[in-house]
Amino acid sequence: MAMGSFIDRETELAALERLWRSPRPELLVLYGRRRVGKTELLRRFCRGKPAVFFLAAQVKETDNLDRFVAAVREGLPDLDLSGVTFRDFPGALTFLAQHAARSPLAVILDEFPYLCEENPALPSLLQAFWDQLARNTRLKLVLCGSHVSFMERSVLAERSPLFGRRTAQQRLLPLSPFDAVRFFLHQSDADRLTLYGVLGGTPAYLALMDPRVGLRENLLETALRTQGYLYEEVPFLLRTELVSPATYASLLRAVASGCTRLSEIAQRAGVEPTTAGKYLTVLRDLALVRREVAFFDRAPERSRRGLHAIQDNFVLFWFRFILPHQAAIEAGQGGRVYDEIILPALHEHMGPIFEDACRDYVRLRWASKQGGLIRRVGRHWDRDWDLDVVAEDAQGRLLVGECKWSKAPVGRDALAAFHARVADRPWLADQRPQLIYFARNGFTPGAIRLAAQSRTRLLTLHDLLMD
Repeated sequence: MAMGSFIDRETELAALERLWRSPRPELLVLYGRRRVGKTELLRRFCRGKPAVFFLAAQVKETDNLDRFVAAVREGLPDLDLSGVTFRDFPGALTFLAQHAARSPLAVILDEFPYLCEENPALPSLLQAFWDQLARNTRLKLVLCGSHVSFMERSVLAERSPLFGRRTAQQRLLPLSPFDAVRFFLHQSDADRLTLYGVLGGTPAYLALMDPRVGLRENLLETALRTQGYLYEEVPFLLRTELVSPATYASLLRAVASGCTRLSEIAQRAGVEPTTAGKYLTVLRDLALVRREVAFFDRAPERSRRGLHAIQDNFVLFWFRFILPHQAAIEAGQGGRVYDEIILPALHEHMGPIFEDACRDYVRLRWASKQGGLIRRVGRHWDRDWDLDVVAEDAQGRLLVGECKWSKAPVGRDALAAFHARVADRPWLADQRPQLIYFARNGFTPGAIRLAAQSRTRLLTLHDLLMD
């Protein structure tokens, strides 16, 4: 799969097309982490339309204005720009707005934070332009940025000059497992999900993989050598987005090592719990970490029993397998790191990721494939028992599931043990929940017969990934 491959994003493209057809001016704020596919999405949207696509650089404003003129020439070749110069970006947009009085014109300012670095007053200037000059046009202006905290603070937040001006916003997130595996159509189902378990849902990472070779060869090329595209990707991401990347890295390393509770994360990272809590909140906002509360906890918002986990698969993989072995990798021993460290741990690494994929299946696909709109999904744990999947549908009915990433088919005894765990809790069994069992490699005939007798739905990994 070559860089630039475009998978999914049908919903986002449809939303952009609705804005294009609107008879009024539209101001869209599109943002999301690096490599998540924002630029490719916008380029797809601009195809076949009168559009100016401008990718800002970290240079002086005059240089960006010169580059903007070149972008206008490329996007609108029939527009006469002889003798035209722009003093600032509001002036440039005013010029273009005159050409959007009767028909739509898309103007994309990609990496908008770079423009604001050089001119911090730009959001205020754009506010004045939008209020005074854009309202009687069909201009479709898109402000796009990879610096998530900047876009939320300086463009979307109430204190921003542009607050209230946007007509739409979209935070572009990594792909779901079901879309991510579409990059790997010719591998086995287990290999496809394993690639997602290593790389996560970031399109640029997925597109790096060569479908002609296996995981080992791909990782040796991209992550297990110092020149690899992914070798320094996580530190670069943290430096781009965060003010104190070293502290955040220590917290992420603690979570990747298996620390889940705030106190133990803080202790492992060497910071105070209050400081760790604030930093973890930032990491949650960036969708790098998630905090989970047991499904049946009566007060989840106030619960002190929440557990933390790294949400991005590649960030988890990097802190678990690359950071601790950088000395070996830099010595050219990436192959040994894979053979002796990664490969033996890969099955254990994939267990929780398979559970996440099963919960995502219930959340994203249950309504369309199995019936019943799902209201919330999670997992439950207590002192002596746990449930991998718990969900509630719109009518308040429960779904309860078990997940097994084992190479062997699940047998009757394992299914019966799952039934017994549910039956041992009368308060749960009395609700007659829908029972589901997810298995990587299917079920034995005995398990299939027992499932038919007990209203248990059996789903294989192939069922999960099947379009």
